[in-house]
Amino acid sequence: MTNMTSPSPIHVIGGGLAGSEAAWQIAESGIPVVLHEMRGVRGTDAHKTDGLAELVCSNSFRSDDATSNAVGVLHAEMRLAGSLIMRAADANQVPAGGALAVDRDGFSAAVTRAIEGHPLIEVVREEIKGLPPEDWDQAIIATGPLTAPDLAAAIQERTGADALAFFDAIAPIVHTHSIDMDICWHQSRYDKVGPGGTGKDYINCPMDEAQYNAFVDALIAADTTGFKEWEGTPYFDGCLPIEVMAERGRETLRHGPMKPMGLTNAHNPTVKPYAVVQLRQDNALGSLYNMVGFQTKLKYGAQGEIFRMIPGLEKAEFARLGGLHRNTYLQSPALLDPSLTLKGRPGLRFAGQITGCEGYVESASIGLLAGRFAAAERRGQAPALPPSTTAFGALLNHITVGHILSDDEPGKRSFQPMNINFGLFPDLEPGAIVKPEGVKRFRGKDKALAKKQAVAARALDDCRRWLESAR
Repeated sequence: MTNMTSPSPIHVIGGGLAGSEAAWQIAESGIPVVLHEMRGVRGTDAHKTDGLAELVCSNSFRSDDATSNAVGVLHAEMRLAGSLIMRAADANQVPAGGALAVDRDGFSAAVTRAIEGHPLIEVVREEIKGLPPEDWDQAIIATGPLTAPDLAAAIQERTGADALAFFDAIAPIVHTHSIDMDICWHQSRYDKVGPGGTGKDYINCPMDEAQYNAFVDALIAADTTGFKEWEGTPYFDGCLPIEVMAERGRETLRHGPMKPMGLTNAHNPTVKPYAVVQLRQDNALGSLYNMVGFQTKLKYGAQGEIFRMIPGLEKAEFARLGGLHRNTYLQSPALLDPSLTLKGRPGLRFAGQITGCEGYVESASIGLLAGRFAAAERRGQAPALPPSTTAFGALLNHITVGHILSDDEPGKRSFQPMNINFGLFPDLEPGAIVKPEGVKRFRGKDKALAKKQAVAARALDDCRRWLESAR
């Protein structure tokens, strides 16, 4: 029986968003943690620093609207649960309309300081090449989509299942001073004011029809990075490379990341742009902006040439060009139980993107849950699962249950990485949506918004009750 006056540490492998959050939740519950992070000893194809919780793709945590957006609801639930990731994000936010975006370096530094300064957390810089030894009776693997080959092979050997994989592409970052503001203008879509924002939080680059078509032609014709042994790996639809979107149809970009809706050219307000490229502030100083939705696998030379075709970016200087890395994830519904424990290996949990969730906050939230579950078991308690009506529970349910059963393989469930969305939440009870007084016709967008608001309110109420009962 564990000596509760001096409990053995829980080991967390991986110092990304999920691992950092898991370690924080465990330590805040009074249980010591050893956080193993290989960066500083061995790098990855995507990371540039050895800082904890480094953001390798966008600097946006997406919508912060907790009243009618599923991501915003997840933000709110994480704040209620004392999330370190959300605390660091809030303290390092940069203007981004209705989104929560962060200064990536300030964010990582804040997480690193908090973790390294916690008296119950020991950070060990080393590569773990195999599954945790049996005497690590409570451990969490949160190595993310860039799990080192030796550990990935050990996981695959232990599970007996092939790890699925998809590509993830990174967007370029531009030095602000190199953007031509005689062509571009500041504006958030529909002038939306978000956390710390003004309604003018994006830089917008307008295109007419001829410029747009030339740009699409160049994307389609450009050289891309070779796939080699990665060939055939599917993309995650929420992070498609810009050139792949272009190949899917000439109008795809204009109805996706380059849509002109809700924007008016301040230099020529009577002429509607045919397409618009948006750039979002990437650091607190405002000296860097990233190209929204411009994840790419183009070769570096082609990137500079093609992206300088964008009006206002003719003389763009890039702080970072786009890139490509491989993401791997488990067939979690078949391998993990509802508390994220590997079936057949008590005490060994997985967390973060390796479980098959997508997005920064989703990854961190699964780390938060895994940390709480492991801490409960260390205290001799059964993990308290969040209700499926919460964003926590909806995402956990997606990971551990999956979607529909496969017709081709009886008993096997279809499973793909997914961001949090209202489609993962259970339906509302009959009568939960009431038509407002004085409204004769209550349908379409108004009714859809009311439904989202009701689901969001229910989620936060249920989350508060769950957190109170789980103390």
